[in-house]
Amino acid sequence: MSAFANARPDFAMSRKILVTSALPYANGAIHLGHLVEYIQTDIWVRFQKMQGNECWYVCADDTHGTPIMLRAEKEGITPEALIARVHGEHSRDFAGFHVAFDNYHSTHSAETQAFANDIYGKLQTAGLIEARTIEQYYDPVKQMFLPDRFIKGECPKCGAKDQYGDNCEVCGAAYTPNDLKNPYSAVSGAKPEMRASEHYFFKLSDPRCQAFLRRYTKEEGRLQPEAANKMQEWLGAAGENKLSDWDISRDAPYFGFEIPGAPGKYFYVWLDAPIGYFGSFKNLVTKKAAEGVSIDLASFIEAEAAEKAGTEMYHFIGKDILYFHALFWPAKLAHSGYRTPTKIFAHGFLTVDGSKMSKSRGTFITAESYLSTGLNPEWLRYYFAAKLSATMEDIDLNLEDFSARVNSDLVGKYVNIASRSAGFIAKRFNGQLAPADANLPAIRAIQEKATAIAELYEAREFSKAIREIMLLTDAANQYVDSVKPWELAKQEGKDVELHAACSNALNLFRLLTVLLKPILPAVAAKVENFLNVAPLVWSDAQSLLAGSHAIRTYEHLMTRVDPKQIAALIEANKAELAPAAPAAPASPQRHAEHQQSATPAASPWEPHCTIDDFSKVDLRIARIANAEHVEGAEKLLKLTLDLGSETRTVFAGIKSAYDPATLVGRLTVMVANLAPRKMKFGLSEGMVLAASDPEGKTGGLFLLSPDSGASPGMRVK
Repeated sequence: MSAFANARPDFAMSRKILVTSALPYANGAIHLGHLVEYIQTDIWVRFQKMQGNECWYVCADDTHGTPIMLRAEKEGITPEALIARVHGEHSRDFAGFHVAFDNYHSTHSAETQAFANDIYGKLQTAGLIEARTIEQYYDPVKQMFLPDRFIKGECPKCGAKDQYGDNCEVCGAAYTPNDLKNPYSAVSGAKPEMRASEHYFFKLSDPRCQAFLRRYTKEEGRLQPEAANKMQEWLGAAGENKLSDWDISRDAPYFGFEIPGAPGKYFYVWLDAPIGYFGSFKNLVTKKAAEGVSIDLASFIEAEAAEKAGTEMYHFIGKDILYFHALFWPAKLAHSGYRTPTKIFAHGFLTVDGSKMSKSRGTFITAESYLSTGLNPEWLRYYFAAKLSATMEDIDLNLEDFSARVNSDLVGKYVNIASRSAGFIAKRFNGQLAPADANLPAIRAIQEKATAIAELYEAREFSKAIREIMLLTDAANQYVDSVKPWELAKQEGKDVELHAACSNALNLFRLLTVLLKPILPAVAAKVENFLNVAPLVWSDAQSLLAGSHAIRTYEHLMTRVDPKQIAALIEANKAELAPAAPAAPASPQRHAEHQQSATPAASPWEPHCTIDDFSKVDLRIARIANAEHVEGAEKLLKLTLDLGSETRTVFAGIKSAYDPATLVGRLTVMVANLAPRKMKFGLSEGMVLAASDPEGKTGGLFLLSPDSGASPGMRVK
C-alpha cells in the first residue's frame, strides 16, 4: 500500500482541510521567488477540490512592523494607505497567475487582533508570558528603539563593514546587535544609544513548551525529514534546554496592535503574522455566512473541536521561516487552546539560471513584469511544477530550459493532440463525436495511472506527476501518429475510421486535461468550453465522452514561447545598481556647534601632491567582465576587467559590500599602471577605486562609477 493510501485509505471520503501560504510582507512587490510557494500551494489545493474535498485556501498581507512604518513615512502617507495600496498590487499579481485564494485578507484586521489578544491572554493565564527589562539600541535622532535589522556596523568576527545587527552576510556569523563594532542606525545614520525598556517574553524555554515541541516535531509526517532533523538541532537532546524565550513586544512608535494592558507596547509582527491565518479564515467564514454558506469555524481552529471533527490544517512555507512555524507557532497554539498544524510543508529557494536573482542581470523578476511582458502565467506554473518535489531543495528557473520545456511539452505534445483532431470533427462530422474505444491501450494507460498520479499530487511530488503525465501524453501522440487522421481525411471511404481516430484523440486529450487541470486551470477551462463539458473533476479520468456528444469550435489554446519575450523580460527587470549614499550626520545643528568650538585641525588632505605626481597615476575606465568569490579569502573578490584593448585580473577587497553577480557589466575606474602584485590567490594587475569613511562612522564601501557615455580604456584626467 502506498504512503498516500496509508494516510487516506478512503479517497472518496470528503476531507475538511484548511490550507495557508506564508503571508507576503506588505513592503514590496511579488516576484517569481514568492510565486514558487503560491503556485505550489494552489496546485495542491486545486487537486484537493477536484477530489471533492472541502478545502479552504486563505492568505493575507503581513502588514505590521517598523519597515512598513518607515516606508509610509518616507512616502508621506499613512501606514494604512500604504498597506491598502500594496494589498491591491499583491491581489492583482496573484490573480494574474491563477492563484485562487478563497480569501486574501490583511493582518491589520479586527479578526486578527481579536485572535492575537485571545492567544496572548491565554498564554499569560498559563504563566507563559513574562515581563523583563532589557537594554537595546535606541536612535536618538529618530527617537525610537531599533530592530536588529536596522542596526548596522562591523562584524565582530570578520570585521566586514555595513553588516546587519543579527548576522554577517560575509562570514555568516550570528550575533546580537550589542556585539557589533562601530554600530550605527540604518534609519538616520546616528550612533545608537543603549537604553532600558520593559519587554514581554513568551517562555519558549518553559518545560511544558520543551516537552510539547519534542513530541510534536517528532510525530510521523508532521514535518519533512530534513525539517524534523533541523528541529532536533534547535531543540537539542532530551534534558538540554537550547530554546530561548521569545521577545514578543516592541516599543512605540510601531505600526501594529497595542498589547492589552500595556500602553505603548505592541505585539512584535512575528507574533500576529501567523495569527493572520486564523484572521483571514474567520473573515472568510463571515463572508460565506452572508452568502448562505455555513462553515464551522471552531471545527477548523479550536483544538477539541478540530480533533472531534477530524479537520486538517496545512501550512506551505519557505524553509527560511521554518523556525517560526515549527517552534513558536505550534507552541503558542498548543498552550492557548487552538489546534496545531497537521503538517508543515517547507520548500526551497528559487535561483534563476543557476544564480541568485539579480537586478543587474535582469533576473530579479517581478510578477507584474512577467505578466506585462505578455508571457503566459501557465507556462511558469507548468515549469515550476516540473521542478517541485516534497523536499526543501532549491529549484532553478533556467530560462532556456523554460522555453524548450514549455514549447515541447505543452505546445508540441499536449495541445497538439487537440489541434490535429478537432478540425475534422467540426468540418466532417457536424461537431459530433463517435463512441470512444474504451480498450484503446493509450486510454486504458491513463485511466490505470490516474490513481498513482493522484498519490503524487497529494504527496506534493509534482515533478514526478508531470513525468508520468508526459509519458502518457507521448503514448497519446503515438496513437495519433499511427492513425494519421490528416491522411485518412484525404482518402475516399475512410470517414468511419477518421471519425473514430479523431474521437479517440479528443477523449485522450480530455483525460490528459483532467490530470493537468491543477497546474493549468485556465487552459482546462478553455478545454471544458471547447469539449462542452462540466468542470472536470478527478473522477472524470475514469469516464469517456459518449458517442454523438457535441463539441464546440476549437480555438487555439496556447502559443509557443518567443525568445524575444524572454529578452524583453530580462530587459524590463534590469536596474542600475547604484550604492546608497552615506548617511548624513546625525544632527546638523550639533555638528555646527562642534565646528564653532573646536580647535582648527590640520587639513585632512595633507600631505599635498603636485600635478606631476598625479600625472604618474594612469586611471582608466574599465568594464567588469566577470566577478567571483575567491576561495579562502574573507575580503576579496576576483575581478576580470575589460580595458578595451586588453583584460586584467584584479583582486579587490570589496567582498563585504558587493554580491559578485551585481558587478558584472558595470563600469568602474582602475589604476592601470600599478605594479602587478603577486598574491597567494594569483597575480593582481591593478587596483579598482572605491570610497569609504576613514573613521567608519557611516559605514559602507562604494565603487567609483563613471558617467554614462564613458567606455572601457578611456583615460581619467
